Amino acid sequence: MKLYFFPVAPNPTKVRLYVAEKRAAGGKLDLTEELVNLPEHEHRKPAHLARNPLGRLPVLELDDGSYLTESLPIIEYLEEASPEPSMIGRTALERARVRELERIADLGVLVAVARVVHATKSPLGLPPSPEVAALFRRVLPETCKMLDDRLSDGRPFVAGECPTIADCTLAAGLQFARYGGVEIAPAFTHLLRWDAAYRSREPAKSVLLF
Repeated sequence: MKLYFFPVAPNPTKVRLYVAEKRAAGGKLDLTEELVNLPEHEHRKPAHLARNPLGRLPVLELDDGSYLTESLPIIEYLEEASPEPSMIGRTALERARVRELERIADLGVLVAVARVVHATKSPLGLPPSPEVAALFRRVLPETCKMLDDRLSDGRPFVAGECPTIADCTLAAGLQFARYGGVEIAPAFTHLLRWDAAYRSREPAKSVLLF
């Protein structure tokens, strides 16, 4: 298998963090990576559009030559292909809780940060949109407050004692915030404590650049 990605881009980053965490815990994932240069608009060239007509990343090329797009389905496919050690949960309730937190982190942090960055100083050259930036600047602290409350019990990871896909998504979103100059308020002490601790882990250091 092959994962097409661009570093710092948040959706490819969360998949790459998942792969790094899985491998660090002893999981077997046999895949390579190939860079698609977003600033050079390689995602809009025929070679990549053949993989994903929407021109987005990440894309996972399967062993049969077909392609899987969208970050969460890619992660869940890899998890089902290599279920040990689990990074989604072992019981129905655990899986629901992890997926709940992952969706909160994705929609409320990763997506919100991405909207602010691309509406202010888009690295892809998208036009500024003060209205969009203002909207998602309101969404971001609401989600940060919710996650800060969850982390206030001192848990080492977003969903508890072990890293899960929720950590991967949140870390990808916060890296993009640092890259794009989107501040996470100092009042969210538990969230920032988690962020510093998570970034110190070897799997995170192997992927994160900011």
